Amino acid sequence: MSLHPLFVSLEGRDVLVVGGGAVALEKALQLRAANARVRVVAPQLRDELRAVAHEINEREYRDGDAEGAWIVYAAATPAVNRAVKREADARQTFIVSVDDVEACSAFGAATFERGGVTVALSSNGRAPALVALLRRAIEALIPQDIDAWAAIAERARAEWKTQKLPISERRPALLRALIGLYPEEVSR
Repeated sequence: MSLHPLFVSLEGRDVLVVGGGAVALEKALQLRAANARVRVVAPQLRDELRAVAHEINEREYRDGDAEGAWIVYAAATPAVNRAVKREADARQTFIVSVDDVEACSAFGAATFERGGVTVALSSNGRAPALVALLRRAIEALIPQDIDAWAAIAERARAEWKTQKLPISERRPALLRALIGLYPEEVSR
């Protein structure tokens, strides 16, 4: 399977979470952090999930629940996940089915954010534990002052666009600008 990596804005958008356990809670918390409007459908829910969701339907999933959802997260049994996938596919809505690759049309990623820079990794659902280990390793490589890097890059980009600096010249120019953050290292 070939995937296209993409970051999406879910702010104010309706997202459906099917399931009421710990994994559904984790996904709902991530979605709330992205300012999505979280709807939950599950016959039983953790109390914490009740506090996170904008809307709760405490019952079994049924066809029609995905109506209006921009994306669906299924964290239920394989049978329920597949029923949700059938509806999501019919509605041309992406579905992430937790630990159920066959019921996915999208995959979550191991992510971290530092200083306005977000890094996301995926194995196309094949090896999430490996991806989690890789995420930790890469996170250790990202400088703590990455926000300063991002600020320089943002200012430089605006200047380059005004100057119509060709894309091919922008990376070398950015490297020169970033070196300026560490004059003590350069003078060695």
